[in-house]
Amino acid sequence: MAETSLDSAEVARRLARLSTVDDHMARTYPGARSDLQPVHTCYVPADRVDATVLRSWSDQALAALDEHAATPSRLAEILGLTQEIAEAVHPRVRAKLAGSPVQDLRIDFEDGYRADAEDADAVRTAGVVADWLRDGVAPANFGLRVKSYDTPELRERSVRTLDLFLTALLARTGGVPDGFVLTFPKVVDVAQVEVFVEILGLLEQRFGLGEGALRFEIQVETTQSIVDSEGRFALPRFLRAGAGRVTGLHFGTYDYTASCGLTAAHQHLAHRACDYARHAMQVAAAGTGVFLSDGSTNVLPVGDQVVKGWQTHYELVRRSLAHGFYQGWDLHPAQLVTRYAAVFAAFRDSAPAEAARLAAYTGTGSAEVLDEPATARALAVSFVRALDNGATDADEVKVLTGLAETDLRALGRL
Repeated sequence: MAETSLDSAEVARRLARLSTVDDHMARTYPGARSDLQPVHTCYVPADRVDATVLRSWSDQALAALDEHAATPSRLAEILGLTQEIAEAVHPRVRAKLAGSPVQDLRIDFEDGYRADAEDADAVRTAGVVADWLRDGVAPANFGLRVKSYDTPELRERSVRTLDLFLTALLARTGGVPDGFVLTFPKVVDVAQVEVFVEILGLLEQRFGLGEGALRFEIQVETTQSIVDSEGRFALPRFLRAGAGRVTGLHFGTYDYTASCGLTAAHQHLAHRACDYARHAMQVAAAGTGVFLSDGSTNVLPVGDQVVKGWQTHYELVRRSLAHGFYQGWDLHPAQLVTRYAAVFAAFRDSAPAEAARLAAYTGTGSAEVLDEPATARALAVSFVRALDNGATDADEVKVLTGLAETDLRALGRL
């Protein structure tokens, strides 16, 4: 037996101190969530949300595709795709638009909402959601964005709208539906998150819901949500204050760039000021299971600028994907065309090389790159994500990687 020099009891006593670190890491960084992350969130002002809005978004997106990019060749011309990728992407985009293209919808009572009857709209839209659930047509994810807690008037209005909506919804559904989430905008101080959590707790008690049943996203659209007034990194404190209820961090392009002092000409998603905020979000959320969502572009594919709007949106979505942001805001139905085109094309651009690396790691191919387990996990997750969002299917993935879907999902969870 090999001889050692250190006293084993002394070593054990010191190493035992790290058990508190283990417990903290397990609680704070549980790892990736198993539920599907939507590729987008569609924001629709509450006064425009009615029984037809989901079908309307699908119909308008299909109409835009058929009018301006009816063939793979035309889509390739507009977006700069290779013909091979366009041939694969175009039918998948069309199928997605014809089915249920809205993966996440937020009924918006903040920016863009222009109604005099917020009480009535809160109750009415709750009824719309209840009807979606009854008819089996609700998006996988949905909810509402309430007003911010910036002023006493806004706070009271925000709480009242949420109370009215939930009272009406739960009267019809009896409980919080799966996929329901709230969006909390313009956070500037951790106390706002703390109070929001307390309000949600009061609502849960009132409705007899389990603790933590009401979940929410934090919108990162102020400089104080990155660095607080004391010079501290704010987002980890926001997440802790969320008490396990925070499901996502959503970037707000225009409020954030305006708060940085940028003029309108420079308020866009590709500005380096936005990169700084997104990277801060990424660092704060890493390992926590909190989803990240990028912001929006206000260059819409409408009127005479459909092609320009598509090109702008497509490039920004591709840029977001390259930065590890797999979700973003869509503000117009025609943006669904380039949302799915970008997501599907990005997968197909990278799939051959990623499949070769994955095959090499699992021993079914030759190795040109020596990947670490963490990278192999990320490679598997990219294929799982593509399976979930419709960019590919199990048969195609098996041909590419040599792995069955179940094996890929297992590898992605390691």
